[in-house]
Amino acid sequence: MNESVLDKFLRYVKIDTQSSEESETYPSTAKQFDLLRLLEKELKELGVRDVRIDKYGYVMATLPSNLAATDKAYGKVPAVGFVSHVDTSPSASGENVKAQVIQKYQGGDIVLPGDPSIVLRTSENPQLKENIGKTIVTTDGTTLLGADDKAGLAIIMTAVQSLMNDPKIPHGDIKIGFTPDEEVGAGTKYFDLKAFGAKFAYTVDGDVPGELNKETFSADSATITVHGRNIHPGSAKGIMVNSLRVMADIITRMPKDVAPETTEGYEPYIHPHVLKGEEEKTTLNILLRDFETSGLAVLKKRLEAIIAEVRPLHPKARIELQVTETYRNMREGCEKDPRVIDYMFEATKRAGFTPKWVPIRGGTDGSKLTAMGLPCPNIFTGGQNYHSKNEWASVWGMEKAVETVLHLVQIWVEKTRG
Repeated sequence: MNESVLDKFLRYVKIDTQSSEESETYPSTAKQFDLLRLLEKELKELGVRDVRIDKYGYVMATLPSNLAATDKAYGKVPAVGFVSHVDTSPSASGENVKAQVIQKYQGGDIVLPGDPSIVLRTSENPQLKENIGKTIVTTDGTTLLGADDKAGLAIIMTAVQSLMNDPKIPHGDIKIGFTPDEEVGAGTKYFDLKAFGAKFAYTVDGDVPGELNKETFSADSATITVHGRNIHPGSAKGIMVNSLRVMADIITRMPKDVAPETTEGYEPYIHPHVLKGEEEKTTLNILLRDFETSGLAVLKKRLEAIIAEVRPLHPKARIELQVTETYRNMREGCEKDPRVIDYMFEATKRAGFTPKWVPIRGGTDGSKLTAMGLPCPNIFTGGQNYHSKNEWASVWGMEKAVETVLHLVQIWVEKTRG
């Protein structure tokens, strides 16, 4: 196979792999296996050894070291892994994706043909300017694109293809891992670190070319449940307890200055994102995010204070708050052995960038893998506007990510040689 990263990307985005927050199965949707099995097949066709898929959907493979026994680094280079996820966000449809390839982008706003109300505006997308004269891929405006993280899949698969085609590129053992259900926070739930076999790893799940990530939010999930009482509205006086009205009073008290739409950088947020209910019972799912793990307790207290304020207004309602851990900032784990981030920084420089460390206002599989003991910072992909119909991807960014991966595996060899 001698395909471009674009060829692979366009094939992968056609496969609907949307995960589900409501499912109790693993993976959360069976259709993720469609792409996982395809990746297994393609790795085998490339001649990669030890390709396998388990009952949970994890695809793992190994490219054995190609170093000669006379090489100073032989047997000493640690096994390095690359990880991407196949699922797409539940936030927008991933079915019947119609990718629009715009060659030699000329600049300016882009009206998407499937829904002219969806416009990629240069005022909201400064990276479009960096792609004038280059190829970009957009949605048609009716679905998301799936660059998160099918761009990462295409980048890793293209890098594997390059390594298999050119044995002169020196590398140690390389481990490949493709995961399901990252978008619903379960990408590493059954991930077998021992079976994977890497000492260090990298998720390829970032965005802006040249930007690198060694820290993420620490994250908790909160659920507020309001229990009311329902009765026919014609005879409801003094009896009905409308849980929707109670929840409305809670939502209106959520801090507007601690929200995704009003914060940036290292600022924390409280984000109500799924609301379901009727008179009898209403639930609200909330994301709590802070780069300092201790800050999550502060956000929880703010929710408790809101509930305490609302309870006297609705004394017959029962209000419950449940908070669960989602993931933790990977910064400390990534900095325990500086090589994993230093070599990534150097590889990005060799790809022609002035690298920039940027905190992820979200999480990746790398967050949990790092917490499990596998340091796992994050490499850019060139995708933008994830989880939305405005999503687009830079082909140049994907190509540069492939270069970065290829430089990275060589740097591990060079630095081990000393």
